[in-house]
Amino acid sequence: MSKLNVSQLQASTWRATQFPSAAKFRHELKYYVSHQHYHLLRQRLSFLLQRDEHAGTAGEYHIRSLYFDDINNKALHEKLSGVANRTKYRIRIYNHSDKIIHFEKKIKQQDAISKIKEPISKELYASIMANNYQPLFEQNKPLLTEIYYEAKQRLLRPKVIVDYIREAFINYYGNVRITFDKQLRTGLNNLDLFDQSAPVFPVLDDGNIIMEIKYDEYLPEAIRCLLQMEGLVRQSASKYVICRKWLKQNSWEDQ
Repeated sequence: MSKLNVSQLQASTWRATQFPSAAKFRHELKYYVSHQHYHLLRQRLSFLLQRDEHAGTAGEYHIRSLYFDDINNKALHEKLSGVANRTKYRIRIYNHSDKIIHFEKKIKQQDAISKIKEPISKELYASIMANNYQPLFEQNKPLLTEIYYEAKQRLLRPKVIVDYIREAFINYYGNVRITFDKQLRTGLNNLDLFDQSAPVFPVLDDGNIIMEIKYDEYLPEAIRCLLQMEGLVRQSASKYVICRKWLKQNSWEDQ
């Protein structure tokens, strides 16, 4: 067996160990909401759900993610084509801090999602940004090893920064998490997560907000009733795709 085939076999083995046995899946529903709907919904939810304990005094926190895709833009193609089962990779930080840096793999199966993540150091992040992926393999951690093979075999590389403010409500019954993602912006061609001086640009018309509803086996009826509102229609809302469209190089990216 050639060296290349051995490498391909190793890569497929690592991917198999991560999906789906290591993944816990949850339901995920997404909606675009106007500012009027947002204020009404958050008022209703505040009576029944708790604020995310990680949020600041305003009940919000900042999220910035660096999304990766391969040389064929597989993640982008699959989302635009409506492929039911797909994956995305990203590095995520919170509140511009380097205290928590996660490399994440988001897995989607039909309407269910799962997330596998591994903490990385600022030094490892810098190595990745310098196009040196070998230290991922040396960590001896399954997810990072998988990403190493994706980088070597499929040329997985950073593509776009996704930046927004999140307000989150939680309920322990059904493990419900409802989030409002506001001020969605992209860094265009700047890919440095920690560059606070880099300009970011709003990407949603009229400043719309993305509401996400995540839960395990069931959504409690009381919460379901709170979310009933005229004009609220479930939609596809991929922040990655929305921000990538600002960098579009092909006509199919307008779909």
